[in-house]
Amino acid sequence: MLTTTHVNFDHATFSKQPDYSEKDMRKEFAGLMPLRTIVIYCYDPRVKGIPAAVAREFGDTYPGEVILDADGNEAGTSASMLEVVVAGGRAMDGLRSISVGQHLFGVENIVVVHHTHCGATSFTPDGIIDAFAHEHGKDISNAYPRESISIADFNDSLQHDVALVRNAPGVPNSVNVYGYVYDIDTGELTKAVEDIAD
Repeated sequence: MLTTTHVNFDHATFSKQPDYSEKDMRKEFAGLMPLRTIVIYCYDPRVKGIPAAVAREFGDTYPGEVILDADGNEAGTSASMLEVVVAGGRAMDGLRSISVGQHLFGVENIVVVHHTHCGATSFTPDGIIDAFAHEHGKDISNAYPRESISIADFNDSLQHDVALVRNAPGVPNSVNVYGYVYDIDTGELTKAVEDIAD
């Protein structure tokens, strides 16, 4: 049974403030975070070293320092990298976040990282679709593109994800897109594919 509790948080909703201007708000947001790179990676706790490894590779600031406003409130950060954490690090799940990040901050690089010993390599699209049908009575066969459900080969999955990002309508042509594999045993980051903007 669904129950909801209504709490009014309008004071914390930018678009509900007096004299709101989306154009001005975008400029303000862009000044609050010097975003250059978005990294998409897996939610596996063993890969917590990915953001720092990507920051080193691209010369980004991570995790950065919190910037306070005149009233002492947390208003921004010096970090130049934004994390998108999703199952298997699959780009499909990060596309909306890329569009929003671009809209608010601007982006130069999008980095998709898959990692060794990933849970997404332990099942197949057919396996998860069949399991949901039998165990939960749900048909997810058309819920997600089959190519983005699991990882059978790191080179193939990264080539697919880099192409997916490059061709997504919410990703500007001026952005560089990269695919890397992170070795959880060594902490090593290896570039597998790159698509540099023209």
